[in-house]
Amino acid sequence: MNLQNRKVKIVVGILVAICLIISYRIYSNVQKEKARAERISQTKSVAVELAHPQRQTIVPQLRFSGSLDPEWQAEVAAKVDGRLEKVYVKEGDKVTKGQVLAILEQTDTDANLLSAKGSFLDARTNLRKAETDLHRYEKLYAVGAVSEQVVDDYRFARNNALAKLDAARGNLQAMESKSAGTVLVAPADGIIAKRYYQEGYYAKAGTAIFAVADISMLKTVIHIPEGQIAGVKVGNEAEISLPAYPDKKIIGKVTRIAPVADLPSHTFAAEVSVDNTQGLLAGVYANVNLQAQPKENVLTIPLHAIVMRDDQQTAFVPDEKGVVQRKVLNIGYTNDQVAEVLGGVNEDDLVVISGQNKLREGTRINLEKAGK
Repeated sequence: MNLQNRKVKIVVGILVAICLIISYRIYSNVQKEKARAERISQTKSVAVELAHPQRQTIVPQLRFSGSLDPEWQAEVAAKVDGRLEKVYVKEGDKVTKGQVLAILEQTDTDANLLSAKGSFLDARTNLRKAETDLHRYEKLYAVGAVSEQVVDDYRFARNNALAKLDAARGNLQAMESKSAGTVLVAPADGIIAKRYYQEGYYAKAGTAIFAVADISMLKTVIHIPEGQIAGVKVGNEAEISLPAYPDKKIIGKVTRIAPVADLPSHTFAAEVSVDNTQGLLAGVYANVNLQAQPKENVLTIPLHAIVMRDDQQTAFVPDEKGVVQRKVLNIGYTNDQVAEVLGGVNEDDLVVISGQNKLREGTRINLEKAGK
């Protein structure tokens, strides 16, 4: 009996010891977490700098890229089927409006045109005869020499001849148009940008034979964000640099701004035109630096004060006790130094501008030791 009681006491002692060990471990971990949380909240090792948002005038510099393309360009296509009989120009040639560029084979179109002219002349002769006959029988009817039925028959013949003349005239005009379509002419002054085919090629109607472009003016299309469009006007100058011509700096002007934004990007297409008296090659890559209208007395913070979180632009702002809070910002124009603040903080707030990468919301900082 005593042995049994002894075993029970040993087991109870072991259980009590295990409980004490577990309790000590739990208590120790809790104290460590409290100490760690206290160290984080005090952030004694975190050095931060604070600054108030400042009001200033900024001049937005907008940068875009694109290509310098001809101000005007069009393709000259064959109006009728035919073989290229003569080609008078090559790529790079200057042409004037109405200048003959090429001629298609004209044998079939000439024959059809002669046939249409003959049909038209025949129809016109038949109409004149019908009108003469009608006039004669109207006179006979007036003196009672013929019946009204006879006059009606000749009037019908006159009307029928008139309809045939109209049909023949339409056919003649169609043949004249086809005949004219065998001669390809320049639609405006410019250069031959492309010549797609040589003599001997059989072209179908609608096949482009040449591309004509006016490169006396070049243009590039840029897309201005909605938040920056208010500072851009038609007539604004833009500095253009060309990687193909590293020593050239040219000045262009904004000549057109689209009245409706492109969706879903909410950007406005704008054209920047350049006088090409220097004879630059069209289609070269261009970097466009556009200076927008100055923005006066706007609220700004240093660009490096912005912290991205979940695709939102935020900043750390401490309260009067030094506890930092994350505030979502509404940012306007930014450059490589400052950001325009449209909402989220005001002039009375202190914003963490350095050391924010070591902070998290709820961290306490020492306002007296923080640099300003």
